[in-house]
Amino acid sequence: MEWLIVLGVIVVLGLWFVVIYNRLVALRQTCGQSWADIEVQLKQRHDLVPNLVETVKGYASHERGTLEAVIQARNNAVRASGPEAASAAEGQLGAALGRLFALSEAYPDLKANTNFLSLQGELSTIETKIAAARRFFNNAVSEFNTAIQSIPAVFFAGAMGFTQRGFFELDAEERAATKNAPQVKF
Repeated sequence: MEWLIVLGVIVVLGLWFVVIYNRLVALRQTCGQSWADIEVQLKQRHDLVPNLVETVKGYASHERGTLEAVIQARNNAVRASGPEAASAAEGQLGAALGRLFALSEAYPDLKANTNFLSLQGELSTIETKIAAARRFFNNAVSEFNTAIQSIPAVFFAGAMGFTQRGFFELDAEERAATKNAPQVKF
């Protein structure tokens, strides 16, 4: 009779371990999938930048420094891997694109160019999709990190290869921009 109780406890503990392990695997997969979604959006953004630069180059070719900075930031963003590196690189690309769009104010013909306006609209749409994908990814990472730090998973998660993941965060320039948003007064 005692061995049945011991066997029952072992079976229950084994099932409990399997349920926790499977939950951690599912959360890890969600993190991976959500990062892949971000990468798709970032690739679209990276593919759009050269077209945008070529359009601006036709109107503002003497703004060579700004155009080269955008291309360099784009190349750095393409090479970045992982949320932390991508976050920093994408922040630099965003700042460079901001300077590029500021050029359009100085060139009325560029500002009225339908190709430029179309590319700018596409980029705006992609930025919105990236923001949504970033929120989903960060939520998935938060759930995963919480799960591996919670009892009872904390006792074996590390040994089973489950380690914390980093968030895809705003860089310092983006944080400053959100804090210092322009005020509209009527």
